[in-house]
Amino acid sequence: MDAKEYMKIFEDTAYVRTGGSEAERRCADYLRERCGKLGVSAVLEEFPVQMADMRKARLLADGVEIPCRGYLCAGSGEVEAPLYYLTNTDPCSLSQCRGKIVMIDGYLGYWMYQDILENGAVGFVTYDGNVNYTDRDIDQRELRSYVSKGKKIPGVNINARDAVELINEDAGILKIILEQEEYEGKSQNVVLDLPGETEDFIILTAHYDSASLSQGAYDNMSGCAGLLALVEHFSKMPHKYGLRFVWCGSEERGLLGSKAYVAAHEEELKNCVLNINLDMIGCIMGKFIACCTAEEQLVHYLTYMDGELGVGITVRQDVYSSDSTPFADFGIPAVSFARIAPSNTASYHNSYDTAAVMKGEHMEKDVAFVTAFASRMANAVRCPVGREMPDNMKEKLDIYLARRRSAKK
Repeated sequence: MDAKEYMKIFEDTAYVRTGGSEAERRCADYLRERCGKLGVSAVLEEFPVQMADMRKARLLADGVEIPCRGYLCAGSGEVEAPLYYLTNTDPCSLSQCRGKIVMIDGYLGYWMYQDILENGAVGFVTYDGNVNYTDRDIDQRELRSYVSKGKKIPGVNINARDAVELINEDAGILKIILEQEEYEGKSQNVVLDLPGETEDFIILTAHYDSASLSQGAYDNMSGCAGLLALVEHFSKMPHKYGLRFVWCGSEERGLLGSKAYVAAHEEELKNCVLNINLDMIGCIMGKFIACCTAEEQLVHYLTYMDGELGVGITVRQDVYSSDSTPFADFGIPAVSFARIAPSNTASYHNSYDTAAVMKGEHMEKDVAFVTAFASRMANAVRCPVGREMPDNMKEKLDIYLARRRSAKK
């Protein structure tokens, strides 16, 4: 696959494709058809996802309407209460949430939601965007089921400019009104097998859904195109280990596709020796990296490979926020490859994530390194990466998956 073809894939998929939507299914069919053109057959594996159709979402500050988008799956109803801007999560700050609609910085993660809930918040406001951007876009967010644990309070997301104005003008009373229909929908993973000489296999992953404002060229049609290139390569080359390719759905909604895949294939995955994940490669600017949720020896191996091939890669041992994580949590050593751009040259989860930030020649370069690594692993006498997950990675997985709290709040 050459640079021109990579850019054609970005052009073909230049549309928003959120998890569980018809557009996501359209993209799944596109990937399956692309596999067919390579002479191999992929299948769709469906899995259930929580969905919601928002009928009404309003935010009023002292009676003045503020543009907003209601949190999906946060229930229906209305609440009116004083605004409280939570700037810290110390006990004193949290104690002031009671009876308030709480504004927070950043994403509404598990511990933040549980903290404000426990301390009596009756609603919440988040914000995104940038006060320096010309747009006033607002991301569509959801109250994820693993965050709420069935306990829902209404919330909305607003633009950063409006958030700043609310605090600057000392807004007093907020009112949130939500009306939505919640139901169970479907997403899907696209799965392709290239059998090897043994029952053991390597699983290669990339997610194809996008965030609500994004065409998702960088995050993550780049990884999906990279997988297609790997399919093209390995479908023509013998390999000892089997290779299973999974284009994961609904990653942006909490790694739902990879979590569903692991849950549905637990027995088979006992024969999986390694996960190679591609998430955000090939952009114009940025540093090529590998994040290993595995033994530290894999960090050294990839560093030595870089010395051999001269790509210029930064390798670390950590948990990467992508589809590699559920596989690592199952005990499968995982490595995610990415090209991380400075935020002022390429961004994601917003309307600026388009083919304009991508470079076909950098796709070729990144995929060449991944192909070289995957070829070594796929044709090894024995996959050299240890199957036992190190204790420090187990701890980080527990923190990432909200099973334990980080010492740093």
